[in-house]
Order: sequence, then C-alpha cells, then structure tokens
Amino acid sequence: MRSTRLTSRFFSLWVVCLLLAAPMVAQQGPQLPDPGRTSLTREQQIQLGFQAASEVYKQMPVLADNSPETQYVRQIGQRLASAIPQQYSWPFEFHTIAQKDVNAFALPGGPMFVNVGAITTAGSEAELAGVMAHEMAHVYMQHSAKMMRQNTVPSIISGLGQVLGSMIGGVGGAAASIGGQLGGGMLSMKFSRADESQADAVGAMIMYRAGYDPRALARFFERLEQEAGGRGPQFLSDHPNPGNRQEAILNEADRWPPKQWRANPAEFSRMQQTARQRRTYSAQEIADGAKSGRWVTVNRQNGAIFKAPPGVKIQQTSAPGGDSSGAQQAGPVSWRDVAPGQLVNSNLGPLSIARPENWDVLQSQQQGGGITIAPRAGVVGNGIGYGVVINGVQSQNGGSLDEITSQIAESLQNGSGLRQISNAQSINVGGVRGRSVMMESNSPFPTSSGNSQKERDWLVTAPQQNGGAIFFVFVAPQSEFERLRPMFDEMLRSAQF
Repeated sequence: MRSTRLTSRFFSLWVVCLLLAAPMVAQQGPQLPDPGRTSLTREQQIQLGFQAASEVYKQMPVLADNSPETQYVRQIGQRLASAIPQQYSWPFEFHTIAQKDVNAFALPGGPMFVNVGAITTAGSEAELAGVMAHEMAHVYMQHSAKMMRQNTVPSIISGLGQVLGSMIGGVGGAAASIGGQLGGGMLSMKFSRADESQADAVGAMIMYRAGYDPRALARFFERLEQEAGGRGPQFLSDHPNPGNRQEAILNEADRWPPKQWRANPAEFSRMQQTARQRRTYSAQEIADGAKSGRWVTVNRQNGAIFKAPPGVKIQQTSAPGGDSSGAQQAGPVSWRDVAPGQLVNSNLGPLSIARPENWDVLQSQQQGGGITIAPRAGVVGNGIGYGVVINGVQSQNGGSLDEITSQIAESLQNGSGLRQISNAQSINVGGVRGRSVMMESNSPFPTSSGNSQKERDWLVTAPQQNGGAIFFVFVAPQSEFERLRPMFDEMLRSAQF
C-alpha cells in the first residue's frame, strides 16, 4: 500500500513538471531547421563562394573594409550570424557595393555583398537586417549547392559569364567556368519560389533570434513594391515573390512569443546620410566598367582589396575586357608548338569527337566545369589561347536552340568582354543542325613582334534531346584562326552525341 501511494505521488509530481515545462518550451521561440545535405562538402562550398567573391572585386565597385557603410553592415551581420547555431554556421563576411539599385546577394560559404541602395532605401535598421537575414538564409539552407546537385547539366543561361568573366585570355577560361560552378551563375542564378519562401521563413527566424522584429522583413518587401511603381526593383527581380510573401512572414511571426525588439539606433539615420552622399553607380554603369576592367583599378585605389580567409586558396584570374591586371599573359608562341597532329577519336562521355593526337584533353576538376582540348603550349594559367572548350547547358524555360545560342552569346558578350561579330548561322554538327556565331576578344598571346592581338572565339551549339544544348567554343589568335579552321570543321563533323 505504501508503495502504491509513493508511485501515485511520483506520477502526480511528473504530471505537474510536464505542465510547468510546457509553457517554457512554448516560450523558446522559433528553432532553425536542419539545412539538409548536398553533394558539395562544406570545404567545397567555402572554396567556391570565396573564389566567386574575389571576382566580385574585379567586376563591381566594392567599398573598402574601413568604409563607414561596410563597418555598419558588418555590425548587423555579426549580430545576425551570432543567432545561428555554431554547427550550422558559415564563415560569413560582409561587404558593400557602390550600386544605387536595391539589392544584396550572398555566396556559398558566407561572403555577402549589400548594395548602398539597400541602405538608403530601408526604413529602419531592422529592415536592412531583414534583407541580410534573407540572404544569410540562402547560405544557411545551402540553396546554391542544392541547385547544382539538382541539375545534371547545370542551367547557366540566366547568368552566363556575368561575374567571373574570362578566367584567362579570351574565352577559354570563361567557357570552362560557365558549366555552373563559378561563372556568372553563382551570382545570377535564380532561386526557385520554394527556395525564396524558405529564405523568407528562415530569415525571419534569424531576425527573431538576433533581437530584430521579423515583421520588418515584410515591411521592407511592401516598401519595395510600393516604390516600384509598376517597375520592379532589382531585388524583387532577383528574388521572385513566392506568393503572399508579406502575409506568410507576418503569420509566422504572430506564432512566436512576444519579445523586446532592438530599437532603431540613431546610427541608422547617420549611416543613411553618409550613404546618400556616396558616389554610386547604376547597373549599366557597373556592367560597362566590368567590361573595361575599370573596377580593378578603382577598387585598388580605394583600398578595396579582397582577402581570402585562412585556409582558402584563391586562383588568380584575369580581368575581362583586355585589362591585364591580375592576368597571366603569355609570350609569343610558334606555330610548331601548337600545330595540330593527326586526328584521333576520343570518347568524352556525352559525346565522342575527333581531336589532334598531340592536343591534351583536360577535364575540369570542378563539377560541371566542362572539357578543354588544347595544345600544351596553348594553355595559359587556367584558360587557353588555342583549342576548344566543350560544355553543356540546360534551358529551364524550354527555349529553342536559337534562343539558347542567343543567350549564351549575349551573356559572354556582357560578362566576359567578348564581342559578337556575326549573326547566328546554321551549321552541321555531327549530322544535326546546330548554330554558329563568331565572336572576338583579346588574345593572351601577342604577335611574333610582341604586339597585342585579337582572338577569334567561335561559338557553336548543337541541340540535345533533353531540351538543352552542347556548345563548343573554338579559340585561336585572329592571325592563326583561319589556319586552324579546317581542323575545327572536321572536329564538328566527327561529333557523335
């Protein structure tokens, strides 16, 4: 009987403890979700992200680390990052870009860039923190890495060559990079509406945990829509509305326990005044400056110098548009060193093709990085001045081959300093009807007298049954291109998919 009473008392005490604990659990607030797994390791994502970040410094006007805007953005970023559990966090870094458009983006591994326009447009520090938390959520959930995994042949149409540009002299490195790893896709890839919805939700959680009212994120989106006046700002274009965006954020926030929010500091108003006096540039001005290599010089003069975090090795790449800052330039090369030998058949996986037996087949070590066939003397750094780059793209919109070819050519032209010099023409590629576009850029190889010269970059596309395309970029200095053209034609005729 005594034992029964003790058991009864123990059971009653256990129930009371549960009832007391329940409100405590409810008051914990939102818990960040498990971000899941990807085919890329943590180290690979960090390497990819910071490699791309180093290229931003060549393609955009970045403010120096000691600028007031950057210091302020870093304070907010560090407060947000501290709200993320250590096991799921990344080596976040925060930078600002002197662009007047409202936008921000974060790269795999943690580098984040916030436009000055986002600072001047936000209605409070919490709204600015909301923009940053949304971008951090993309990194937290590893959306970029998951997109790479989902596409067997990564879709790069939307951002071909926009950021990394030519890896070295002409299009060789650019085409090698546009397989979806670094290329422009890293900055220009469009997340799905499901990813955007998830970034809104996780971003709101990060804000809550950092002491910011998550409703400010909804207010920021509402502000952009009201100010757009029928013409959506860049941020909304790059971050499509998943539907009922503001309502979804508000509904989530209403479920969480009340909290004392961080007050809007006086520093925010002072920072907006400073930012409004800053010289900023439009998207078109930045694109033009990227082509000419202007930002490499401007950033260096302003003290905006990229520094990789410890343990991250950054490959040195060339600036686009003929600027030699950071580029590996080659000396003159003799015809004997690059002349093609007898053609032999090579099985490259997605296709087989005849190639010169004395030209090497170079498989990119990066997923989706493509295949390069080039003479050893034609390779310069991470790119080529003689040879051919082969890769594939998948159009998410099911576009025609003409549309795909046009977008590839346009993107290379906009982001890599190439210039289209012919209209698209029909061409026979291994028995199928492809498209041919001639382009030109600056060759890394000078003439025999040491003078700089142009490079011919011949873009050829061939349709694939899955709706995408295989593309080839044949590369040679202008003075040698016609000499190699018959061999390039034979390679195309031999292609079997």
